Amino acid sequence: MMEKTYLGVDLGGTKLLVGEMTEKGEILSSRQYPSGPLPQKEALDLICQSLEDYLKTGRPHDAPPPAALGVGLVGRIDSETGRWLEIEPGRDVELNAAEVLREKFHLPCFLDNDVRSAAKAELLFGNNSQNMIYLNVGTGVAAGFVVHGKLLRGGHSNAGEVGHTTSGIAMRAPCVCGRPDCVESVASGSGLDKCARILVSQYPGTKLKIPEEGRVSAKDIFALYGQDPLCTLLTDHAAQALANLIMNLVRFADPEWVVLGGGVLTDGFLYPKILERLSSHTVRFVKDNIVLTHLDPAKIGLMGACSNAILGLKTQ
Repeated sequence: MMEKTYLGVDLGGTKLLVGEMTEKGEILSSRQYPSGPLPQKEALDLICQSLEDYLKTGRPHDAPPPAALGVGLVGRIDSETGRWLEIEPGRDVELNAAEVLREKFHLPCFLDNDVRSAAKAELLFGNNSQNMIYLNVGTGVAAGFVVHGKLLRGGHSNAGEVGHTTSGIAMRAPCVCGRPDCVESVASGSGLDKCARILVSQYPGTKLKIPEEGRVSAKDIFALYGQDPLCTLLTDHAAQALANLIMNLVRFADPEWVVLGGGVLTDGFLYPKILERLSSHTVRFVKDNIVLTHLDPAKIGLMGACSNAILGLKTQ
């Protein structure tokens, strides 16, 4: 008998990934579709269109139906009711997204926030710790907290927004949350871009190119580390802000593991610079277990989406 498979949809800021995974974590197939900063209704329409295309052309026609559908979405998700509450303040049209997808594709459907979804993939296919923090540093900064095997959600489905805590870096870079000193405004992809634009006038000889459209690339900043004073400062600020965040989170949650992921970290450049800034006393219980994810960075979002389906069926 063929192993059960699970459909997954990972909606990101620039792409949407649809694919299928086994219960053991093997990605059988996947297909990428363009996306963008869409309102929720348009984003849900795009998910439906992409799923329809994938089911028609992306998997064998004789394959048995998948057991369930899982979706990872940006923003606040009430995973118990399947409601997509908001992307961010101002983009907050509440949708019964799981119900829409369930009725359209005749499959059990389970949703969660994208970072919590990735934390589930770590829980199922990573180090399998029952007390873990998965810290994602990409366009923004957020975390999934696993405590005694359960994900922390909070009273408003908003737990884990740790990027909106004090960075300890005196940048005064305004954040979308209204505060001037958030970790996200210094260490995320969007934060690195923001800080580069704030500081560039002070470094007239910088080699860093500031595009008129689109973001400054974290990869370009890191490539000039040690050669360009602006890029060196931006990198050191990001590493210190993330080290400060990790130390705060370790004190708060007392995890067994801290697993790091997201596009800003996955090339590994920033990782040793973060580690060298950690106080050995503060992280003494977890110092050897602060690691980069070993799951494929390009697929962890899809694995997380499918993990929503796997765990959702088990808890029905």
